[in-house]
Formats: sequence, C-alpha cells, structure tokens
Amino acid sequence: MKCHTVVIVEDHTLLLQAIAGIVDHFEHFEVSYLCKNGLELLEKFKFQKNIPDIVLMDINMPVMNGIETTKWINDNYPQVKVLALTVEEDEETVLKMLRCGAKGYLLKDVDKKTLEKALEKVMETGFYHSHNITDILMNAVSGKGKTEAHFKETELEFMKLVCTEMTYREIADKMCLSPKTIDGYRDVLFEKLEVKNRIGLVVYAIKHKIFVP
Repeated sequence: MKCHTVVIVEDHTLLLQAIAGIVDHFEHFEVSYLCKNGLELLEKFKFQKNIPDIVLMDINMPVMNGIETTKWINDNYPQVKVLALTVEEDEETVLKMLRCGAKGYLLKDVDKKTLEKALEKVMETGFYHSHNITDILMNAVSGKGKTEAHFKETELEFMKLVCTEMTYREIADKMCLSPKTIDGYRDVLFEKLEVKNRIGLVVYAIKHKIFVP
C-alpha cells in the first residue's frame, strides 16, 4: 500500500524519469510530481496538495540549486524531509546540505535497495546516513555515537558553532579562546563521540538536536 509521497528535483530529464520509475516501484512510496530545479518546486509548493513527505534533491541545478532549495524548504516546510541524491561528495558540499536541513545524503550510483531503505529510514526516524556511500561519510559516522554522552557548556557551544560555516580559527575568536584550545575541544569530542571529522560532529549535533538547522 502506497502511504508516502515523494517529489524528485533533478535537472537531467532522463535521470529524473529513471529515478521516478524506480521510486514508484517501491512498496510504500509514490512519486507525486517531478521538477527540474528548485524554482519549479517553489511554484508547486504554493498549493497545499503538492506538499510531499520527502523530496529527493539534486544539488547542482540551474535557476535555483539544491542547497538554496533545501534551506527554503527547511525554513518554510520543516515537516518535509529532504534527502540529497547527487554526484557531489566533497566535504564542504555535504556540510552545506546538512546545515540547510537535509536529513540524508546519497550518491546517484546507489542501488535500488539502499535508496528504498533510505526513504524508509527518513520516514521512520527523521534521518538517514549511510556507512558506505562515500569515504567521507563513512569516516564521519563510523562509530555508534554515544547518545548518553554528557557535555560541558563550552563543548555544546563549540558543537553549535561547528555546524556553521565558521573556520576553527573563527570559532576560537568567537569563543574568546586560543586555536590550540579549540583543537583540544575538537579532539576530545572526536574521541567521545567516536567520529573522525567535522562532518561527524555536524551529523551528531543535528541528530541529537544540539544544532537545529
């Protein structure tokens, strides 16, 4: 039985149609409509009947890209879950999508089974991350993440600032601390949360609502 609606935003027509055909064959999901860029999606969202459960979002698109569109959705329709589906795998792009409110990140060479699992997880838990889509994400979330971890106020402030676009040096200036002290906070949190890079901290902070995009 189809119970969840999906919209796909992708600027390549053949790929757009191919993804739609795959998703429509999933047991619990149906594609409501397709868009070639973020602006088309914004026009569709003017009507309540067009608001889906999930948006599968490409990143590099003309007119309005996936990062801008994801931020707009998160600001105006936070109940809609955005799942990035892209060829982009560099650390900064991943971070930008997470900061803007994306609930998961997949590469376009993902297999059908993993795509379906990602859609199901996003609906069940509100978030999806994969241990194998890229080395970056695998390293970021390779540990289990200790949900029972306790943090000092300064550590919480640091994690919130890590989720912004500030560099570690800028974070040090903001917190009136030395770069060496900030490096210490980072290393302690890497060990405490069993993550290996900044993306890991961002993923943890978003999942545990320390930072709310």
